[in-house]
Amino acid sequence: MSATAPVRSGRPRWFVAGDLNGFFGLVVDNLSILGFIAMALVGIFQFPADVVFGRMFPGTAFGVLVGNVLYTWMARRLAARTGRDDVTAMPLGLDAPTSIGMALLVLGPAFLAFKGQGLAPHDAAIATWQLGMASLVIMGVLKVILSFFGEAVTRALPRASLLGSIAGIAIVLMGFLPLLETLRSPIVGFVTLGLLLYVLIAKRKLPIRAPGVLVAFVFGTILYYGLGLAGLGAPGFKVPEWVPPQVVLPWPTLGFIDGLPTAITYLPLLLPFGLLMVVGGINVSESARAAGDDYRTRDILLVEAIATLVAGFCGGVAQTTPYIGQPAYKHMGARSGYTLLTGLFVGIGGMLGVISGLVQWLPLAVLAPIIVYVAIDITTQAFQATPREHAGAMVLGFLPSVAYLLAIKAPGWIAPEQLAAMTTTLDGHGLPELAVIFTLGNGFIITSMLWIAAVVAMIDGKLLRASGFLLVAAALTLFGLIHSVDPRGGIYLPWQLEGLPKIISWQFTGAYVALAGLLALLSLQKQPSERA
Repeated sequence: MSATAPVRSGRPRWFVAGDLNGFFGLVVDNLSILGFIAMALVGIFQFPADVVFGRMFPGTAFGVLVGNVLYTWMARRLAARTGRDDVTAMPLGLDAPTSIGMALLVLGPAFLAFKGQGLAPHDAAIATWQLGMASLVIMGVLKVILSFFGEAVTRALPRASLLGSIAGIAIVLMGFLPLLETLRSPIVGFVTLGLLLYVLIAKRKLPIRAPGVLVAFVFGTILYYGLGLAGLGAPGFKVPEWVPPQVVLPWPTLGFIDGLPTAITYLPLLLPFGLLMVVGGINVSESARAAGDDYRTRDILLVEAIATLVAGFCGGVAQTTPYIGQPAYKHMGARSGYTLLTGLFVGIGGMLGVISGLVQWLPLAVLAPIIVYVAIDITTQAFQATPREHAGAMVLGFLPSVAYLLAIKAPGWIAPEQLAAMTTTLDGHGLPELAVIFTLGNGFIITSMLWIAAVVAMIDGKLLRASGFLLVAAALTLFGLIHSVDPRGGIYLPWQLEGLPKIISWQFTGAYVALAGLLALLSLQKQPSERA
């Protein structure tokens, strides 16, 4: 019998030894993402902690429970149908790029905007929570619809476009910002990061038999508190105050309705987030199929859509997704028990306050390096999973993410009066530089997807197709879906614009139209035959 031949069994067991390794790996992934959400909102944006832990986390964790239970059921159904006992469940958890993107790009800035409108911090936090719920419902509905058409979407856009846009977020936002947090406590952060790189990238073994990520997690935490209590830690060390766990049941709520009007202004971010999860679901389904577990792609997509909707209706703010590492969990020996254990631990722990308690005691210097590794891994996979000749197109797609990074940092670096002057003053040398940065950053994910798609089409010699992508970009620019000239990045009708914003919008639109026309003319030129 070959190594890949199915193992026949009358009835698969609920738990095997490999499920424990899978459980630790999947739980740590989810805890690290929840920790980063808390770090970003509470630590960076000064968000009220009680709203994060008491309102956002229970519903978010409940979505993880629902999705993992459904994937466990799917695995056992597949095992029963095929008579195999080596079927591995699809792992589900919080999606790192979009969860972190929600915290840094939607929830945090929205909270500051609500406070800027005169709301008290707690009221602004509630309004932001409602926005987060509404965003999740919008993405959930989108994923339900696209689950029936997801494969058509992937045929329309090249893989480099889909993976490159998320890789740009990964390396620029998920990599750089958490790296800054890592090095604010240099000894703990750098040692933890190095240990993760040792076990996950160098793939070296540790002297103890335990999951490498868990070891890095525990070692970094012990080092943080050990150095801090000895007076050798980074400035500002303090032991967190003990907060007794509170039972919070994630009851369904209609609070998301109040957040819908604001959520509409974030559609240029939310729509790509939902689309990327559908594409990711298709990719992981193919990955699982290659590993020997033939799940129906539509079922995988529908489960993640349902889990996202449930989380949104119950107060969650971060969407779930099937993880790309199903073959890795299979190699660990995990079957279907690890997803059930993870779902129960995260979901029930979220209701009982256990998850919130763990996250509050886990130091940022330990959580941030895990996100840095995830960013490296996502970017690496993007290059490995696309043709080598498309690499340059993907690198170009990283640049709008750089613009968004500068845009979210600029208000903290530049005084408001100077910031306003730098975005509105013409100096005789084209458009104001900072205004260009803000315009390029708004809608950066869709911009990245379209730029990469256009350049890939050029590389493949499909100039009319490239021209079509550029014309789509021109149309989206007119209405602010990309390159919005609204300070908040919102959408608008082009004839409502006046002054410099109108000039910027039409200049960007004209740029796309001009290049599209040039490529259409070039397509008439007879091209030399391709080399074999």
